[in-house]
Amino acid sequence: MTGPTVDFYYGLGSRYSYLAATQIAALEAETGCRVAWHPIDSRALIPRGGGDPFDGSVISGQYDWAYRRYDAESWAAFYGVPYNEPNFDHYVPAELARAAGAAKRLGAVVPYSHALFRKVFVDGGVIDEAVYARLAEDVGLDRDAFAATRADATLDAELAATVDAVQARGAFGVPTFFAGDRLFWGNDRLVLLRHHLLETDA
Repeated sequence: MTGPTVDFYYGLGSRYSYLAATQIAALEAETGCRVAWHPIDSRALIPRGGGDPFDGSVISGQYDWAYRRYDAESWAAFYGVPYNEPNFDHYVPAELARAAGAAKRLGAVVPYSHALFRKVFVDGGVIDEAVYARLAEDVGLDRDAFAATRADATLDAELAATVDAVQARGAFGVPTFFAGDRLFWGNDRLVLLRHHLLETDA
């Protein structure tokens, strides 16, 4: 019998989305759920809550860049996964979302997202058109089909509609998981999501 579907909304330039993504396969294996991946441009979602904690002066220690790096490195060590703090000038978050959105249309959102996360948070370097195309080929996508899909003007509207939809469900940042109507925000809430799924199945 097929387990419950969990919706996973994530930003490809988000440290905590990367960390959460490394745990999805284990979550599915342990709970029997199926995770549906939904890439978004989180910078299009966060300000809708009335402010952007990443814009301007730091509003609390939680959003201090040095602390967030330390915290992400600590989580990566706990998970046993690689992590290198990226140069956030090396990519455009909206373009990361468009690339993952194109891969989703072509049926390869999971492997492409993993490849893009690795490029951002492990390998590093500037992410340009050549990198997007090479990663598509690496996960088995046709380069021309990927380029055409990524250039499709309707892709932006599709991604914007996803942001509208997840905001309507109550999301305010990434990563956000939905198990039915239950919202779990943040990599650190994965333990609560896992508990919920196991309790629901009991």
